[in-house]
Amino acid sequence: MPLTVPLDVGSYTAAEAARLLRTPARNIRRWMRGHRYVAGDAIRQVPPLWQSQLAMFEDSLELGFRDLIELRFVKAFVDAGVGLKAVRGCLEYARECVGDPYPFSTRRFQTDGRTIFLKSIERSTSNEALLDLKTRQYVFKDVIERSFKDLDFDDRTVARWRPFHGKASIVIDPSRAFGQPVAAQFGVPTVALADAVKAEGSVEKAARLFQVPAAVVRDAATFEASLEAA
Repeated sequence: MPLTVPLDVGSYTAAEAARLLRTPARNIRRWMRGHRYVAGDAIRQVPPLWQSQLAMFEDSLELGFRDLIELRFVKAFVDAGVGLKAVRGCLEYARECVGDPYPFSTRRFQTDGRTIFLKSIERSTSNEALLDLKTRQYVFKDVIERSFKDLDFDDRTVARWRPFHGKASIVIDPSRAFGQPVAAQFGVPTVALADAVKAEGSVEKAARLFQVPAAVVRDAATFEASLEAA
């Protein structure tokens, strides 16, 4: 009997996740599938950072909402100059501290993330992975604080992401539209609103068509345009 993907987990292909995170899809695949590289005469295998929420449901690379949020933090740290080896070490240590396979998307990481990251690097035995803690601690703090500003929690884990400058008009919620971006109060996918603006020729006509305020339609169209431009 085929397995059914839970409706409250969200579902994203590597390409969809890459679009929402504004990063090349090859990064998503490398982080979630691992990769090989040549070192001298040997071929080395780098394992995935973690196993997808939907690994047991899909043969292809399919990601859940918490995978998406974890990847968002990976990208934020990498963009800030933190090496992937240090990110991996932090993930492993954070799993121990938080007791969750997806630690970056927990309330505990929101409060203790900088301490967890610094301690994970301090215990590393690789000089290459060690960072200048005195100067980098503010980088960690800034990345963590910025990354959590547009996330909403239910109990102990991230429940929603407000991806358009943190505005409440657009949300990514795994319990709605399989985790695709929607107009928060109306449930209409942002891509449908943006396409309607193009087809109708104006925000106002699209707003009348979907019975959604023009300001929300404008946010959706701007949001979708920003994804295309990234």
